[in-house]
Amino acid sequence: MKLGIVGLPNVGKSTLFNAITKAGAESANYPFCTIEPNVGIATVPDERLDKLVEMYEPDKVTPAIVEFVDIAGLVKGASRGEGLGNKFLSHIREVDAILHVVRCFDNGNIVHVDGNVDPVRDIETIRLELIFADIEAIERRLAKATKNAKSGNKDAMTEVNVLQKIKAHLEANNDVRTCDLTPDERNVLGLNDLLTDKPIIYVANISDSDIGNTENNEYLNKVKEYAAQNDASVIDISAEIEEEIAALDDDDKSAFLADLGLESSGLDRLIKASYELLGQISYLTAGKQEVRAWTITKGTKAPGAAGKIHTDFERGFIRAEIVSYNDLMAAGSMNAAKEKGLVRSEGKEYVVQDGDVVLFRFNV
Repeated sequence: MKLGIVGLPNVGKSTLFNAITKAGAESANYPFCTIEPNVGIATVPDERLDKLVEMYEPDKVTPAIVEFVDIAGLVKGASRGEGLGNKFLSHIREVDAILHVVRCFDNGNIVHVDGNVDPVRDIETIRLELIFADIEAIERRLAKATKNAKSGNKDAMTEVNVLQKIKAHLEANNDVRTCDLTPDERNVLGLNDLLTDKPIIYVANISDSDIGNTENNEYLNKVKEYAAQNDASVIDISAEIEEEIAALDDDDKSAFLADLGLESSGLDRLIKASYELLGQISYLTAGKQEVRAWTITKGTKAPGAAGKIHTDFERGFIRAEIVSYNDLMAAGSMNAAKEKGLVRSEGKEYVVQDGDVVLFRFNV
């Protein structure tokens, strides 16, 4: 799962990226400090792993992960090649979802590319560039499909109709993800490379003084109102504070969060929200050798989940022995769970649930 961190220059993208990955991406007070996309891996917070570690004392622990890409700052006119232009847009096409960082704080020492802070204007600047880029992409595909349709190709004729529908939607200043498309229309088209079809979370970068007092941040309130009107979610984060938290060990982190009056860091909330945004869940495997969380899409059946471990598991799938995490914790051990009849044997049609602790049986 790959998430792209985007936004105008100097809104806190690289600072946030540093906090997420502890990878030390360069962060400076000038536009286009980030030119090549920085890529880092962050773990998905999952308290269940800690409890399983206490139970099994494994040799290895492997959490689920999310890949974050810090993409260079965008300016008005990027779709026409301004700033880093198409280089920026090509990097967005490679991600599964977008984290759009928006500046929601005043600071005269940090230059804003447009001269003043206006988060809704900033959001619209990037959104319009993505719409323009999608229109251009649709027009290219439409020209090709129209040519093929003239020869009587029925698939091409269907594609032309779908492309024209999307083009009109975009030209009316709408994102592709809000276009009323049937599953068949989506299958005909394959929309992976259309930028405005990607799920999005607005990340409101606030000042540290606003932590615990966000209701008085008018910038944040405007972003929330905008997101509500556009079927998107918002998470408020102080990127600088998150970078400080990321440098602490677990005990110091807990104390620091307590001093701020927070139960969890903004980054933990962001990673969890990103995980959920793409409909991902985790099932768990546990034993002395390893305790691990495996990422799958909601609705995945047992053989497909087994294939995440190894293709042989899916190819030779026999059954899955499953106990829910909560039942396992209540029982106190796997043996106790079996004695109480809490461990089930499930076949190929079973849909794996978040928190299932699974042992796959297979034969190849």
